[in-house]
Amino acid sequence: MSVGISSATLLPMIVAISFAAGLNVYATVAALGLLARFGVFPLPTSLHLLANPLVIAASLVLFGIEFFADKIPVFDLFWNAAHTFVRVPIAALVAYCAASHLSPPLQAACAALGALVALAAHGGKTAARAAVTASPEPFSNAALSAGEDVAAVSIVWFAAHHPIVAALVVCGMLAVTALLARAVFRALAGILRTRRAPVRA
Repeated sequence: MSVGISSATLLPMIVAISFAAGLNVYATVAALGLLARFGVFPLPTSLHLLANPLVIAASLVLFGIEFFADKIPVFDLFWNAAHTFVRVPIAALVAYCAASHLSPPLQAACAALGALVALAAHGGKTAARAAVTASPEPFSNAALSAGEDVAAVSIVWFAAHHPIVAALVVCGMLAVTALLARAVFRALAGILRTRRAPVRA
């Protein structure tokens, strides 16, 4: 069995860490690496690469870039759209490696779970950004981005100590994310219908 993650806590860990990766993958990877580096959370052998100083340093540099890029209104929408192809695959890869002690079909299922959770978190984040970007002042966008950064790191830290509780919290956040995404898409659809009405008339 993989060191650091028991069978009982594997799925909760995957759910929590994948959600964090969907919010900010660089902060998640850096947090996992630092926790392992300082002996707070022993990673399984298949994830020891995350504790490599070079990987941690690269993650911190990329996190620094994202910290500023993600707080620029409008530009953050393009940034998040591009990171669909970063956050989701990395979450799937981390989940796949964490389940290395399972059979190949179960390992693939864990990877799929990680990808779906990360995609849901990423989609909710993007929907929230689309709603906030319309605000004339830039402070709400920066505050929302900072909150996502803090949430990603906090979820990783909490998952390392209380994975089941962290997973339950994430499930609640996923439910809120789904409701938020639905509300945003309905609002955008209403705006489009309103703008099309005068053209048809």
